Amino acid sequence: MMKLFKFLKPYRIPIIVILVLTLLQSLSQLFLPALMANVVDKGIVNGDISYIVKIGGFMLLVAAGGVVFSILAGFYSSKVSMGFGKIIREKMFTHIENFSLQGFDKVGASSLITRTTNDIMQVQQVLTMMLKVLIMAPMMFIGGIFIAVATDAAMSLIIIAVVPIIVAAIIVVAKKGLPLFKALQKKLDRLNLVLREGLNGIRVIRSFNRTTHERNRFNEANLDFANTAIKVNKIMATLTPIMMFVLNFSIIAIIWFGSIRISNGNLQVGELMAFIQYAMQIMFSLIMSSMMLIMIPRASVSASRINEVLDTVSEAKDPVEDKHGRRLEGFVEFDHVTFSYPGAEEPVLSNISFSTKPGEVTAIVGGTGAGKSTLINLLPRFYDVDHGTITIDGIDTRDMSQSNLRNNISFAPQKSVLFSGTIADNIRYGKKMATDKEVRKAADVAQVSDFILETKNGFDSVIAQKGANVSGGQKQRLSIARALIRKASIYIFDDSFSALDFKTDAKLRASLQEETSDSTVFIVAQRISTVMDADQIIVLDHGEMAGVGTHQELMESCEIYQEIVSSQLSEEETA
Repeated sequence: MMKLFKFLKPYRIPIIVILVLTLLQSLSQLFLPALMANVVDKGIVNGDISYIVKIGGFMLLVAAGGVVFSILAGFYSSKVSMGFGKIIREKMFTHIENFSLQGFDKVGASSLITRTTNDIMQVQQVLTMMLKVLIMAPMMFIGGIFIAVATDAAMSLIIIAVVPIIVAAIIVVAKKGLPLFKALQKKLDRLNLVLREGLNGIRVIRSFNRTTHERNRFNEANLDFANTAIKVNKIMATLTPIMMFVLNFSIIAIIWFGSIRISNGNLQVGELMAFIQYAMQIMFSLIMSSMMLIMIPRASVSASRINEVLDTVSEAKDPVEDKHGRRLEGFVEFDHVTFSYPGAEEPVLSNISFSTKPGEVTAIVGGTGAGKSTLINLLPRFYDVDHGTITIDGIDTRDMSQSNLRNNISFAPQKSVLFSGTIADNIRYGKKMATDKEVRKAADVAQVSDFILETKNGFDSVIAQKGANVSGGQKQRLSIARALIRKASIYIFDDSFSALDFKTDAKLRASLQEETSDSTVFIVAQRISTVMDADQIIVLDHGEMAGVGTHQELMESCEIYQEIVSSQLSEEETA
């Protein structure tokens, strides 16, 4: 957890202010029992009303000062802890954005969400507690013992005797609680995963009438989390009764032995009352410390999970110096490329070699699981190759910064993703400063203008979260428009035409041909009619190249391509 405290540097001055305020608050609390003893022993015993009024008034001022110091310390503590959480969330989000897809696969989206929200909140709460307790608890403990010993050294042995009992109880409880806190956070990850899957897959769940199954699945994860939480809370709950029992027993012992010492003339009534107050302050300082120790184990687990994310190094690293920060032309070459997913027994792609240049359309076809999407995901470095090289304009993509590389690539993913906002906002996502004219042109080329103009507010119509209020084909065309608005050297369309009818598909490809005539275009498709006119077609089979060439060339030389074509087209269309 100490590793995260480096993010507190911007708050050094407020932290110093908090510590000073807390110190003053502690001093005021330590001073009050001594004043009360004087009021009793000198004012009340002697019947000196003026002394009582004078010291009593001073006590009110000291108490009021303590309240003001406490309020200000609480205010600044909250401000620092909230700012600290904000900084870590920003660091986490920025770092996660730079993850390769392998990094996402390794940690998991649900766990990343939990770590960015719940885990940071746990650390924030401990920081707030630490800023309040860090000075106060030691000050109250040491100051209380010092003044108690000065008041009556013999009776101070009672306090000294019970301190080890409290410390031992805190250590035992903390040792039993720490493993459970680790398990609790993992079970929270699991609960979030099940919840997220249930919400994202609600259409599939209802279509297969599996709501009862999912409800049981969620209840199982929820019960597992609840049982662990109850168990850890039971363990932690034992600490407060133990400490209160020890505290009350100590007070009884102090009153018992104090009364004997008063009878013997060794102690005054006011001093006994002050001694009881100091004993309570010492015990409460230990209780505050125990509260810290209850929170620290869980926060330390959360901190380690946060550090695990921040310490994760993306597999796709930028070069120390990017010497190629310029506009790329789009000459792409795959040279004996091999790639495997982490933990896979066999490579997804093996020995892939081909080249393409600006003005050419390269189509990639093959059966399900052949590696088509994986192949084009290597180009923008969503993953890095295991062996071989991918070059653009003769430059290895690993020698370019990811930012510069992706600035030259426009991508329409296999699963169309839209963001909440207007239609224009979603299209402009590809080019932030695009004019209204550019937005309309991209929509025209993507064959989506008719749909947009039919909506009530046109380009200002609101897209719901995840595009829930538009159809699959409309999503795909908006995704294509977003890709087209960025004038890129390389365009990638990963099965982006699958939800389109044949007529719209043909019109869209005709418009694309004109719009991307100076760029390198990659098209992944299942539909042969979409790729028949490509300059070269790459046929993948179980991650290997089964053929490369034009439609006519592959019809003569590639058996797998012939099978794909014959399964989709009639003999007249094939010819």
